[in-house]
Amino acid sequence: MRHRLYYLLPDVESARKTLDDMLLNRIEQRHIHFLTGGAPLPPDMPEANFLQKTDVVHGAKSGMIAGSLLGIAVGVLMIFYFDMTKQSAGAVLVLFTTACGLLFGGWAASMVAAAIPNSRLEAFYPEIEKGKILMIADVPARRVEQIEKVLAERHPEMEFRGEEPTIPAFP
Repeated sequence: MRHRLYYLLPDVESARKTLDDMLLNRIEQRHIHFLTGGAPLPPDMPEANFLQKTDVVHGAKSGMIAGSLLGIAVGVLMIFYFDMTKQSAGAVLVLFTTACGLLFGGWAASMVAAAIPNSRLEAFYPEIEKGKILMIADVPARRVEQIEKVLAERHPEMEFRGEEPTIPAFP
């Protein structure tokens, strides 16, 4: 299990040094991402990906819940409308409409959420817009204290801005 750590860095040079220290402490580059307010990062620094920048994951979850509930309601209404209360096909119909609602709701909501900045990072946007760089690092749970200590000692210019004990599986 990994914990997600958030750090605000003052500039690109500090971000590069921090990345080097993370790599020296055996945190793989695929678990480290940087987010800027528009200024381009050097090509050798890993930038936050689409799923981390936008609210697609949150939108898909919300859409799947709403779509499933709507699918159940439509299925139940169809059972009573077509008078299938005494047939076993009613259960299959409810399952089918629920699955359709889940898929459609997840797809539609994620398409809308793709245009919205990530709500988890909302607290960081004022600082990022001022020119700071956000580092997002996914660290093994057993090494969180060690990494925090190393970074605090070697980079007094950075601000520790929080930790998420549970991170999404794929973004």
